[in-house]
Amino acid sequence: MTGKTPFEALSVETLATRLGSNEALTQRIGEDTSRWKVREVGDGNLNLVFIVEGGKGAAVVKQALPYVRLVGDSWPLPLKRSFFEYHALTRQEARAPGSVPAIYHFDETQALIIMEYLSPHIILRRALIEGRQLPNIARDIGLFMARTLFRGSDFSMVTKERKADLALFADNVELCDITENLVFSDPYFDAKLNRHTSPQLDALVAELRADRDLKVEAQRLKHLFAANAETLLHGDLHSGSIMVTDTETRMIDPEFAFYGPMAFDVGMLLANFWMAFFSQRGHEQSGKRDAMRAYLLDVTAQTWSVFRTEFSHLWRTERNGMLYQKSLFEDQGDRLGAEQALDHVLHQIWDDLLGFAGIEVHRRILGLAHNADFETIADEDLRATCEAKALKFGRHIAVNRRHIHSIDEVNNLAALIEQENRI
Repeated sequence: MTGKTPFEALSVETLATRLGSNEALTQRIGEDTSRWKVREVGDGNLNLVFIVEGGKGAAVVKQALPYVRLVGDSWPLPLKRSFFEYHALTRQEARAPGSVPAIYHFDETQALIIMEYLSPHIILRRALIEGRQLPNIARDIGLFMARTLFRGSDFSMVTKERKADLALFADNVELCDITENLVFSDPYFDAKLNRHTSPQLDALVAELRADRDLKVEAQRLKHLFAANAETLLHGDLHSGSIMVTDTETRMIDPEFAFYGPMAFDVGMLLANFWMAFFSQRGHEQSGKRDAMRAYLLDVTAQTWSVFRTEFSHLWRTERNGMLYQKSLFEDQGDRLGAEQALDHVLHQIWDDLLGFAGIEVHRRILGLAHNADFETIADEDLRATCEAKALKFGRHIAVNRRHIHSIDEVNNLAALIEQENRI
């Protein structure tokens, strides 16, 4: 296929015909298309995702659609989001090698990316629902966030290159608009596409929507998201955007990438661990999940610790950008001044990530796009019990974030709330 071919959505039936001459694909799976096996496995909200297997191997073909798949063609979206995903993946690989799938081919006109097939990896969210305690995720995700967020910022990048990158990703307008509305605003009023477990949560939802302090805080965070272009973010970093084995962790799906506040990725990610924690009571059909709950809280603490440690290391060794120049500190023998500045930066990330985490919990329970952590709990009363505790937790950390000083304090709060009204 060529870049001049008008866009046409692929299908299981047409993929081999249309991509049979694509050298990047045939090199990896074989040229004999009669031996190709094609499966469409996209279970996300936006795109088509195919696994293509041939005589030599397998690959993934991901194609954007001109609308939101979850809703249909009544909600159009530009195909250019695949352009931003491609560019984000290349930058993430450069800044955190081995953390994302290898990219074999990008076709901007057809809005498709051919990439590495990750096997036997599964989606992290599925693993957590199943009760798997993966040993490396805190280290791998903490390192990924520290390296990509630091190295994509004015702490590290040459100013000219960073501003050119900022201009490129600034055009990802429509996907930022989705975040700005679905995350920060829609959960707090009766938006058309909202849904929640009803009638069990109706009273609590009404209470949250009448909560002036919460709504003001949500809008302050929305302001921060929109106005603070600190670094290139993944933009949608959650347990459904991470693929894992017991020994390997890969981040996927950065089509929401844009320049925003460092704390956003960290807060969204930790929120998903906390939601997994609150959902565990709904997955105890085969036995109690006390050990899994303890594991999840430990993962949040370890992830934040690894992030802080690696970020601090990069601050001391790779701080070559225009911010907090070494000429003002270390070059004058003032190492303590550089450490004071580092403490300030990390403290701001901490405050902000708690806010983003709280809002993420709310939008995943009250908005359009829900988490399987809760959605797979068939008993609606039990699901609502789990969700209500998560909503209470999210409200507390969003509104009171400036008075929370450690990850242990947050995890102790989560444990206390989870224990409420236990049967």
